[in-house]
Amino acid sequence: MALDSKIPKGPIKDKWTDYKNHIDLVNPANKRNIDVIVVGTGLAGGSAAATLAELGYNVKAFCFQDSPRRAHSIAAQGGINAAKNYQGDGDSTYRLFYDTVKGGDYRSREANVYRLAEVSANIIDQCVAQGVPFAREYGGLLDNRSFGGVLVSRTFYAAGQTGQQLLLGAYSAMNRQIGRGKIKMYNRHEMLDVVKVDGKARGIITRNLITGEIERHSAHAVVLGTGGYGNVFFLSTNAMGSNVTAAWKAHKRGAYFANPCYTQIHPTCIPVSGDHQSKLTLMSESLRNDGRIWVPKHKKDVEAIKAGTLKPKDLKEEDRDYYLERRYPAFGNLVPRDVASRAAKERCDAGFGVNATGEAVFLDFASAIERYGKETAHVKGLNENDAALVKKLGQEVIKNKYGNLFQMYEKIVDQDPYNTPMMIYPAVHYTMGGIWVDYNLMTTVPGLYCIGEANFSDHGANRLGASALMQGLADGYFVLPYTIGDYLSNDIRTGKISTDSKEFEEAEKEVREKLNFFVSNKGKHSVDYFHKKLGKIMWNKVGMARNVKGLTEAISEIKALREEFWKEVKVPGTNEEYNEELAKAGRVADFLELGELFAKDALNREESCGGHFREDAVELDGEQKGEAKRDDENFAYVAAWEYKGEPSDAVLHKEELEFKDIELKQRSYK
Repeated sequence: MALDSKIPKGPIKDKWTDYKNHIDLVNPANKRNIDVIVVGTGLAGGSAAATLAELGYNVKAFCFQDSPRRAHSIAAQGGINAAKNYQGDGDSTYRLFYDTVKGGDYRSREANVYRLAEVSANIIDQCVAQGVPFAREYGGLLDNRSFGGVLVSRTFYAAGQTGQQLLLGAYSAMNRQIGRGKIKMYNRHEMLDVVKVDGKARGIITRNLITGEIERHSAHAVVLGTGGYGNVFFLSTNAMGSNVTAAWKAHKRGAYFANPCYTQIHPTCIPVSGDHQSKLTLMSESLRNDGRIWVPKHKKDVEAIKAGTLKPKDLKEEDRDYYLERRYPAFGNLVPRDVASRAAKERCDAGFGVNATGEAVFLDFASAIERYGKETAHVKGLNENDAALVKKLGQEVIKNKYGNLFQMYEKIVDQDPYNTPMMIYPAVHYTMGGIWVDYNLMTTVPGLYCIGEANFSDHGANRLGASALMQGLADGYFVLPYTIGDYLSNDIRTGKISTDSKEFEEAEKEVREKLNFFVSNKGKHSVDYFHKKLGKIMWNKVGMARNVKGLTEAISEIKALREEFWKEVKVPGTNEEYNEELAKAGRVADFLELGELFAKDALNREESCGGHFREDAVELDGEQKGEAKRDDENFAYVAAWEYKGEPSDAVLHKEELEFKDIELKQRSYK
């Protein structure tokens, strides 16, 4: 199959406007006769469901959580980007577009990214109208802060709980439509397959997670807004329920998967403390606005800190290595996430890690507390030389900006971050890869759409901070409602889609057979046993540092683990009751297939890009290992995989993307 991105002709700044002016529309009377299924109720799915229902479509919305407002979008902390230039520091639609493409190592689809930058300002207006309590300056205007990889302040935020507040806005819009009867909400339902009729997506098969009942649901189009697959690594910052199942089932029904190996490694996470952990906790990137990242310059000080004979705050300034400020003076601690993550790993690999495992660096707020304290004292006419007063005033400022994050850190680590530096280390956070979509956000299966983190289109090899919420809401509020109408305009006379067809019957049969296998298999290992093993293979051999030997081993090991899983997995209980272990078994089965594809994609790519360093692709140069450059061609391609039976039979397709609209240059943050 040839991939057709359907990008409109013309200058990039005019593509979206011209496109909207010429697409086919569905009039309000006809929308009442069209059904749309939306799977996932995070920012992408929730905003899409609310907007489509507002337009008049009949929407069925599904989530596996007990409420739409439990979607993982609620966990986002730092903010949402928009090119409003409220700070007057030179921001613009073009600069947001350029920063996003550059930050993604020139591997984003430019037309989609420019559209994203265009509608970003509308998102903020929409959310303010919904009552989202964005932070405001003294004069009442919306406040902004900086995030990594940019030189302007364009990130709107609500303390350290921006995702929660934005999700509540989308949830309220959904609730209005649920009350009107335009959205039929299915909580605690998990999608287990896509149903195609005459080549088009016409419905899904779900399992009621409370009763175990298998259900058929039909519609004229299906929209997936099911998030990312970071939990393929077992340990990640994702909610434990986050999974790839919906996207993977779509893939197995013919939807191409693109860029599976591009993973966001977030640099500011609480380090792993032991094998008992089942997930990791994110510390918002916004902390890098005021926190300074460092390790000791000398290994004797590292050992003293580990032994407890030297407190980090007592180490002299001249004995500290603020390595990001040293290497990247223009951006300092606000380099993009991939750069900060690789640099932290390089320092720890070199023996400068500051915790017991040697996998942590410091994030220190002492300088910010002193700076804010002196400024506040000056404003109030108090003594700027009173150290105790300055510290007290500075801590109050930091508490107002990041208080809930500091509180969360103290509860988890049992250390007071106001008085001792935080410890952080990179961890899996977000996936840039996902279902391949065209400019309309449609997959290679007609009538099947994919939005938000679940698709591949906007972030290339690395997502800039605060762009996830932007993409989810842009897709749901302002892009999909236009593009899906162009497709549905051909369905105004189709009528209701029956669920009694052989396609629905066969899909349901496959789902039942798989569930019956799990509960009847007489294995000896739990689902988590296999998931943890997969996670270790993925992190050690398919994570930040990669090479041919490790990737080849990973492919073989994952395949063997997958075979063992189907022989030895043990799932207690039945499939006709609430059975979380059964739900988990299906998700891990999909992770095992995805993991193999993930490793194959990584093996195929010989360049270092994003958060991934290909050790055998460049010449190593001591400490510069974490700053490896890509090949000089600066080309980018989509790895789209056609599923034919087993993952090992997948066929790789490359689509080279042309970069005509911006000047290509090697990404540099020095």
